[in-house]
Amino acid sequence: MKAIRRFTVRTVLPAELAPLERLAANLRWSWHAPTREIFAAVDAAVWEQCGQDPFRMLGEVSADRFAELAGDGDFLARLRAADSDLADYLAGDRWYQHHAREVDAPAAVAYFSAEYGLTAAMPQYSGGLGILAGDHLKSASDLGAPVIGVGLLYQHGYFSQALSPEGWQLEDYPEVDPRGLPLTQLRDGAGAPVGVGLDLPGGLRLSARVWVARVGRVPLLLLDAAHEDNPADLRGVTDRLYGGGKEHRLRQELLLGAGGVRAVRAYCRLNECPEPEVFHMNEGHAGFLGVERVREHVSAGLSFAEAVEAVRAGTVFTTHTPVSAGIDRFDRDLVHRHFAPGDSVAPGLDAEDVLRLGAEDYAGGDAGVFNMAVMGMRIAQHVNGVSRLHGAVSRDMFRGLWPGFDAAEVPITAVTNGVHARTWVAEEAQELARRMVPDTGEFTRAEGWRKVTDASEAELWEMRRTLRERLVADVRARLRASWRRRGASDAELGWVDDVLDPDVLTIGFARRVPSYKRLTLMLRDPERLASLLLDPERPLQIVVAGKAHPADEGGKRLIQEIVRFTDDPRVRRRIVFLPDYDMALARSLVQGCDVWLNNPLRPLEACGTSGMKSALNGGLNLSVRDGWWEEWYDGSNGWAIPTADGVADPDRRDALEAAALYDLVEQQVVPLFYDFDDRGLPKRWLEMVKHTLVSLGPKVLATRMVQDYVERLYQGAADSSRMLAASDLSGARELALWKQRVRDAWPKVRVEHVETTGTEGPPQVGGDLRVRASIDLGGLSPQDVRVEVAIGRVSDAEPEALVEPVLEELSADGPPVSADSAKPAGREAPAAGDRPAERAGAVRYSGAVTLARAGDCGITVRVLPSHPLLGEPAELGLVAVPDAPDGVGDQMVLR
Repeated sequence: MKAIRRFTVRTVLPAELAPLERLAANLRWSWHAPTREIFAAVDAAVWEQCGQDPFRMLGEVSADRFAELAGDGDFLARLRAADSDLADYLAGDRWYQHHAREVDAPAAVAYFSAEYGLTAAMPQYSGGLGILAGDHLKSASDLGAPVIGVGLLYQHGYFSQALSPEGWQLEDYPEVDPRGLPLTQLRDGAGAPVGVGLDLPGGLRLSARVWVARVGRVPLLLLDAAHEDNPADLRGVTDRLYGGGKEHRLRQELLLGAGGVRAVRAYCRLNECPEPEVFHMNEGHAGFLGVERVREHVSAGLSFAEAVEAVRAGTVFTTHTPVSAGIDRFDRDLVHRHFAPGDSVAPGLDAEDVLRLGAEDYAGGDAGVFNMAVMGMRIAQHVNGVSRLHGAVSRDMFRGLWPGFDAAEVPITAVTNGVHARTWVAEEAQELARRMVPDTGEFTRAEGWRKVTDASEAELWEMRRTLRERLVADVRARLRASWRRRGASDAELGWVDDVLDPDVLTIGFARRVPSYKRLTLMLRDPERLASLLLDPERPLQIVVAGKAHPADEGGKRLIQEIVRFTDDPRVRRRIVFLPDYDMALARSLVQGCDVWLNNPLRPLEACGTSGMKSALNGGLNLSVRDGWWEEWYDGSNGWAIPTADGVADPDRRDALEAAALYDLVEQQVVPLFYDFDDRGLPKRWLEMVKHTLVSLGPKVLATRMVQDYVERLYQGAADSSRMLAASDLSGARELALWKQRVRDAWPKVRVEHVETTGTEGPPQVGGDLRVRASIDLGGLSPQDVRVEVAIGRVSDAEPEALVEPVLEELSADGPPVSADSAKPAGREAPAAGDRPAERAGAVRYSGAVTLARAGDCGITVRVLPSHPLLGEPAELGLVAVPDAPDGVGDQMVLR
């Protein structure tokens, strides 16, 4: 009986109930409460047993019940209304359609991600990256943005987590049957399944079927290698999310990137939809999409360099990691094998050209590895981090790719993440918001959220208690199930009925468990924590959840440490660890907890969105100022845990920050929550909740995030791509040729001489400084460069850098210096102290800069490549500055 193969038998619905299948097949139900209410009305008990999964539910309800519903006029009227509402949602104009009438917006955007968190019914995610990707697609759908999602369909998803009797994490990998999910197979005109294929070393051929999930208006293409057309060893390429060794991971990423582009082409051809003008990589896992698009252009006649320019103009790359260890890096020889002639994933491309895209050929890099994030940045003209602080961290982290530029000028911007409100906000809170603000468009502005806060404090507090009470019930059910799996009998679990209290201040902490997120920081002083939990007058309760990567033994030890603490009979009614952290548990936690705790090691949290979800449900954040909280904490919408950033000893740093955390909870959080007025309401707490909604509500929405991508990145990428594609890609050819010419000439470009005039006596704020420079362009023309004067404060940390410099462009004064005028009159060589001779062929530049700041300042002149088709001045990573002493060493004091 071990070789049992699971499959799903579906009930044939009466014709009157056909809309049920349409509603179940579109994942809009996962964020549309009225649709879920329709399915709950079919059979409430089965609805709950199936985990509120309508697609699964339709296979569980009896034929008799369906026959009964087919004759129920009231139900059929509700069903037809829901079906009509979905049709209007899918076809009607939304924000993007109005936006596209004002600008020439991209016809379509392809969004690639290794994971998607759309609903607990589709376990195709591991953590924040996937949840963010799911929220991106849902919000794109709500906005009407023409996005096509691309990912992999994993046979076993990530993993299901349980605990051993000793509290050690156990992993299980339940099989996912795509026929039991709300997916349809992409088929050609003859009804045959559409496949995409890749050639692999050793004469192997990897093929993948394409499944389509409907995420509202957005199609999500999921590639599946687990089918009979593949040899047995290749069927496992899509077995698990982030599983297997390096070659396994490389093949997954080749399939996602290269195979994903081929799937998009097939989907658009079969559905007669516009081809994407913009390709968006959500992390480096999808980087090979750029190589595949280069291959397409090379096969059409472009050189490799020309094809790279054509591709990068329309490509966006989002990095999510603030640590080098979080980046996929493959052995160079392993990647070479997959692009070598004969069995190449990208026939027609030279393997060495591909390898250069991901080479760490910069100071501190490893010549033996291929870096997926580096390739992403080289193949994308538009690069961003996921919070303002993370953007700054990324600019510093990757500055080696742009040598000669200060970190602030590295061309990496930031789009701060957001969350999909209808997915994460409790129905009670959504209903309250609808009553106060009928026009949902108002929620994009603080005024709309201010109207929500006009609700009575008693109503707001009652809503919060309802959500807390629901969380308590969910915790008890999950805790009982966990203990049973750990071997406890029902007779031993009577205490579970008293775990948590719906009237006690509840803190939530749930996330992945890498060491930098510091799951166990709260246990630094276990006796102090216990005293807070067990305070007889003002108790505290904490709900903890999180998964460690299966290969992370350190993370598993952290989980075991906290589980052993929560198992202690003295505190187990006030603190719990819940295994199998997934979207369903996350919804329960962010809705029911009063405070969301986040204490990463700053600045290692790229963004972190769970606290945003809590805020939208009326929760308050208690967090280290990292990620999004650094950006939007205002002193009154939660609490900032002080950090010991300058302390080098990690143990001492943890001790200091844990003490600060205890102090905040004990002296501020707890007293505020229990400060009841004569009506039994914590008035000051509720004022803080209201301020949180007004200050954070418009900012944390994923619709704001997607609009930022559309307006700030997608539009620019589409515009750049169109310019390079015009006239049979003449722009791409021109730019590639120009870049090569500039790179060849750049070693000869020199700033020969700089002089300043215009200040009599000490320089003063408000005065103008006249700057003249002589530049040897090394054979380039003045049209090929931009010459700038920079003035600013000299950095204490980097004496050769200026802090926040003011830049002014200098103008060429005339033709290059002739051989005769290059010589000082009457002399063969300049005397000591005289102005140096200008080299024949040098170009004179001049201009003025206003002295705007007092204090010690430095001044320099620099030369940058310049071309109308360049995305950023720093794009080539080339800059020329004077040799000392004409550079930053020229300092002055402004008064």
